Amino acid sequence: MADDEVLVRILLDAEQSETVLDLLEKRYTDETGNRVVVLPVEATMPRVEAEPDPEAAATAGPSPPDEKTPERIGREELYEDIKNGAQLTRTYLAMVALSTVVAAIGLNHNSVAVIIGAMVIAPLLGPNVAVSLGITLGDLQLLRQALVTALAGVAAALVMSVLIGMLLNVDSTLAELASRTRVYPGDIVLALASGCAGALAFTTGVSAALIGVMVAVALLPPLVASGLLLGGGDPTLAMGAFSLFLVNLICVNLAGVTTFWVQGIKPTKWLEKDLAAKATRIAIALSVVLLAVLVSIVVLVREW
Repeated sequence: MADDEVLVRILLDAEQSETVLDLLEKRYTDETGNRVVVLPVEATMPRVEAEPDPEAAATAGPSPPDEKTPERIGREELYEDIKNGAQLTRTYLAMVALSTVVAAIGLNHNSVAVIIGAMVIAPLLGPNVAVSLGITLGDLQLLRQALVTALAGVAAALVMSVLIGMLLNVDSTLAELASRTRVYPGDIVLALASGCAGALAFTTGVSAALIGVMVAVALLPPLVASGLLLGGGDPTLAMGAFSLFLVNLICVNLAGVTTFWVQGIKPTKWLEKDLAAKATRIAIALSVVLLAVLVSIVVLVREW
């Protein structure tokens, strides 16, 4: 270190990092040359054991609700993890293409095992969770990036599945295809649970790989089924499958936004907090309205 530089290391539990980072940001980050770097720590020797302070516990009293330590990783760490998964890269598009091909083969051969294999490699969790976080934080840059990535993935999967449907002899009576041409109450519950689980996987710092499979189950099969049926010359059933995809997409993002909001994830500055809170409320209300309208249309069309 140079003579005029100071390096300070602070060892914290993951749940404590957001509170400390907020204090450091308010005090030091506006000054030129200061930087906070967050590094993961796998273990320390000797082990760090918390020693309660009886005098502090007796005099402190109950903490206000806003000062409680959140049971999740810090906001900045969460932001970096999710931002990396929202980038539009050639690898992302390649994984979407590969998962689309595998899902199309599985649907056309009525093979559950092959469809599950497609879900494993489908990279759909990252952009959708990033959309939810962008709305919750009122971060327009992250929201735009995530939307572009998500829309590019949807467009790529839909175009590829249409082309595959034009090449294959698509049988719309197959169980795996037919089951994804209508919206059932269980599909809504599955998508809501998937979105909530995806958000929780990121905020708790655990691996999101398996949760990503659950989200992909709600999104990729109906989207690929829609493309296959459209390419195979059955636009009516294709619209039914695409309606299921839209319902699931709205539910996944609605659950993600709600989960982040309930966990108290918000910007640090009061003005940004106010704007983000308004954006979150509007997004939740709009998602509920869109979901209700879409489900109503699907039910009316089914009755006709």
